[in-house]
Amino acid sequence: MAELLRLLLSVAEKAANVARVCRQEAALFELLVQEKTGADKNKKFVQDFKTLADVVIQEMIRHDVCAQFPELNGFIHGEESNKFENGLGESVTVTVCAHEEDTTALLAKVLDGDQAAASLLSKAIHQDLQLRDEAAESLQLSISPADVGIWIDPIDGTSQYIEGKEEEEPDEGFCPSGLPCALVLIGVYLRATGQPVMGVINQPFNRKDSTGKGWKGQHIWGVSYGDVNVCSFTRHRPSNPQKSECLSVLLSSSERSTVKDALTTLPNGSLMYASGAGYKILCVVQGLVDVYVLSEGSTFKWDSCAPHAVLRALGGGISDLSECLRARLKGHTAELTYHQPNNNSQGVDRWANRGGIIAYLDSSIIDKVVEALAGKI
Repeated sequence: MAELLRLLLSVAEKAANVARVCRQEAALFELLVQEKTGADKNKKFVQDFKTLADVVIQEMIRHDVCAQFPELNGFIHGEESNKFENGLGESVTVTVCAHEEDTTALLAKVLDGDQAAASLLSKAIHQDLQLRDEAAESLQLSISPADVGIWIDPIDGTSQYIEGKEEEEPDEGFCPSGLPCALVLIGVYLRATGQPVMGVINQPFNRKDSTGKGWKGQHIWGVSYGDVNVCSFTRHRPSNPQKSECLSVLLSSSERSTVKDALTTLPNGSLMYASGAGYKILCVVQGLVDVYVLSEGSTFKWDSCAPHAVLRALGGGISDLSECLRARLKGHTAELTYHQPNNNSQGVDRWANRGGIIAYLDSSIIDKVVEALAGKI
């Protein structure tokens, strides 16, 4: 299973590189954007975008993982449909072929015969990229790949990726919007219970490179299984004791006013806002905020599986907000699981976190949030 982690770190870095290549080539990027329609449309946004980069990254990860772990075939799930329509109205099923030239030919169909763009993308997909991480390489795990499934979000925060606001993260704090909010998320869960056990978060646009034109990324991973809880990120204690007494709550800017009003009553509470579900959970992982609260069912299993596993490795978790409110549950109860679709749902709603979510490092915060929201929503 440690071999799977090492592979996921490498394919996530390959995915990040594809995302960077697509942004660097403006003409290529303009060709990639399509709108989601029908059952694949996320209700939260008036225009929610699907990009060829999304599909290519998802299928690249599926291809590379199944090549090394064939027992995972059929258990790698993603946000995107791999059906793409070109300018001629032709429907093309995007897959990664065994040979670079075949992938180039397939992508050229999607790109209306643009051979140069297809070749550029195919080269990034087929590169032999190995990311070295000493802690991951020394990890020992007894889980069999045949017992797990995988959720992929190829580019979480697609709208921020497309808008392309080139704002770097501050040394202390987070970006409310912009390219740093776009993440590659790969989460691993147990097929039997749905418990998230491994997560890889890759941030392709973490900081500018030395030229000031390109971007460098960063990655964080976590494993939580049995008595093994290991994370590549080390939490730092706040240097200001007064700051540790504050309760910072991260929300979506589109959160309901009733929720915002209720949470303003938290003692020493402060409300903050950022884009991207995965990025908001990453802010919790990094201790930049105490909790992320979302009252609506507008996130999905692919958004939360990877960062949920990382939070568990640090002693935190992600719970179903509605369940917490309904039962006034304490601690780690009502945690999200990832193996079963929602009943009586169609399209992406089958995998929605319908009850909303609360992501935390300290489970005692759940009680404070529940108390503030009880009877208000």
